[in-house]
Amino acid sequence: MGQQPVAEDPVDRLDPVVLHHVVNTLGWPDLRPLQRAAIRPLMDGEDAVLLAPTAGGKTEAACLPILSAMSEQRWSGTSVLYLCPLKALLNNLVTRIDGYAQWLGRRAALWHGDTRESQRQRIRADRPDILLTTPESLEAMLIGVKTDHAHLLGGVRAVVVDEVHAFAGDDRGWHLLAVLERLERVTGRPVQRIGLSATVGNPEQLLTWLQGSGAGKRPAGVISPGPAAIGTTPTGEVELDYVGSLENAAKLIAVLHRGEKRLVFCDSRRQVEQLGAALRERDVTVFLSHASLSADERARSEQAFAEARDCVIVSTSTLELGIDVGDLDRVIQIDSPSSVASFLQRIGRTGRRPGSTRNCLFLATRKDTLLQAAALLLLWGKGWVEAVTPPPEPRHLVAQQLLAVILQQQRVGDRLWPVQWNGLAPFDASAKPILRHLVAQGFLDEDDGLLFIGPEAERRFGRRHFIELTASFTAPPQFTVLAGRTEIGQMDPSVLTEDRPGPRRLLLGGRSWQVTFVDWTRKRAFVEPTDGGGIAKWSSGSVLGLSYHLTRAMRTVLLGENPPVSITRRAEVCLTGWREDEAPELVHPAMSLVTRHGADVRWWTWAGYRANATLSATLPSVADPVQRPTDCYVRLREDLTPDMWRESREAASSSPALVLPDIDRRAVHGLKFSAALPQRLAVATVAARLADFEGARSALDETVRFHHGFAT
Repeated sequence: MGQQPVAEDPVDRLDPVVLHHVVNTLGWPDLRPLQRAAIRPLMDGEDAVLLAPTAGGKTEAACLPILSAMSEQRWSGTSVLYLCPLKALLNNLVTRIDGYAQWLGRRAALWHGDTRESQRQRIRADRPDILLTTPESLEAMLIGVKTDHAHLLGGVRAVVVDEVHAFAGDDRGWHLLAVLERLERVTGRPVQRIGLSATVGNPEQLLTWLQGSGAGKRPAGVISPGPAAIGTTPTGEVELDYVGSLENAAKLIAVLHRGEKRLVFCDSRRQVEQLGAALRERDVTVFLSHASLSADERARSEQAFAEARDCVIVSTSTLELGIDVGDLDRVIQIDSPSSVASFLQRIGRTGRRPGSTRNCLFLATRKDTLLQAAALLLLWGKGWVEAVTPPPEPRHLVAQQLLAVILQQQRVGDRLWPVQWNGLAPFDASAKPILRHLVAQGFLDEDDGLLFIGPEAERRFGRRHFIELTASFTAPPQFTVLAGRTEIGQMDPSVLTEDRPGPRRLLLGGRSWQVTFVDWTRKRAFVEPTDGGGIAKWSSGSVLGLSYHLTRAMRTVLLGENPPVSITRRAEVCLTGWREDEAPELVHPAMSLVTRHGADVRWWTWAGYRANATLSATLPSVADPVQRPTDCYVRLREDLTPDMWRESREAASSSPALVLPDIDRRAVHGLKFSAALPQRLAVATVAARLADFEGARSALDETVRFHHGFAT
């Protein structure tokens, strides 16, 4: 009998120089399973999503095969784009990726909003092999007058999208897809798309989404080292505690795990500032990171934290993504994140050293956030993770893309514009009503079968070479806070205008500052250090509340089920209090409850904010028209009777479709480029994003009992 052929080791396909450096420069005895599995498909040009937890080696899994393909196929000029959602993440990666490129005599360079013009000019003159950038900066290259985009980008063969799940879940994802389609018009060929993602509940759909117009036409696959490795199997030391206040959380953190490096996550900038100041008062070495601190301030914090040992860094979700802050000992979560996926990212920051374990301590400051944290950990314990879904009906971004592509081309045929996105919906012929509106309102001019940028687009978006057109979201207005010439960060203007006694003081960077002068015209506030009393405040923007699955899990916890984590005595007492004193009026294992306390009538759906908003609109004859819905209940009319309820519910149940939530027309102002849409389409877009028909239908189909306050 002949010998069986030995299966080819995928590592042998890597360029020999790359392989030499993996062993001798990196000192790796072998590649990880994900890195091995990625070699063949990526070198063969397939589209892919690479799944692994934080610090799972995704960057190398993409870079080693792509560099080998670059060498094997002799790619020249800028042939690879590496896209990230955060500038800080790009800053963190560029040295590492450039180091890998230099093994082959290649190089990487950085281009984002903070990159100096002199550096951009060098990139234009001498193209790097790998360009690290953001989708916004990529679009700026396409529409900017200083960049010959065909010269710079025409040779791109592959695009790596880091933290692709962070894009896909909001409007930046639609923007990313549209810009990638336009990039392919520049290259004249399909561009390989490689997404790097943490754990998501629907990786196959995420890959299809990333492929854009190439979905179903190009070979593609999800590459994953297996469920246990990607974090869907719950592992790690997780503890749930109830401390009752942020002040108590600061006391505990100050004495707990001294000598260790601790990363504390908060879910608002205000909470970060307040906790940072409270820890500093207790002589804890503390650093802060959130989006309203200046880039320099954040970089100083992250650098100092990476080099220190006995210290704490307090952050919003900005440090959830893969920014390297060195070897962490502990992650502490104040209250609860709003998704299991977010928690997986956060706990993934620990347990990287050999012999160390992933860990997270939850410190709930309120009863309701303790319940939310317990519910989130219950879902995690069952191995459940949210699906990433793009926000529906991005009509405002269709308007933005129509303007951007005409700015890029200078003129576009009035029948040829849909081909600019290779037929990808919704940037296809279905956008005709939006195009007609843009022409009618003067955003576009039409002449002899060609479309041009019109005076209204110049007026609204033309400042600084149309830089406003490249960002897909609206940031609320903020004042820049300066101590001398040093920028500390940005603050909500209401802190400067609210009527308050005494001197005006801000809390920023974990320190109190007294305002000495406000330049209202240039939106700048000058400050000097002061002892305490500062106030931190930012506009929260649009909040869509908790999801159906998380709110349902809160109901399950109230019904008696505990998450598979260590629960402190304090947390146990609080949960027991919930279950014995309040739960009987809020939850029932087989049905939902309607309760009355005086004029306050509530239907306890436990269906999440968006489902409850949909139910309020679907049941107009019984829902309170004034009160907004909440995560857990829908407020009903104070004169409600069981007969009125049954009649309204039967009408809704027999209808084939539920109703889009009512929205305040002012809500469209939070939709970037809503000015370039007809009002009815802008309102319809916001309403579609507020709806959850599936969750609402589940709640509507449930048996309802009229419980407290109703005659039985």
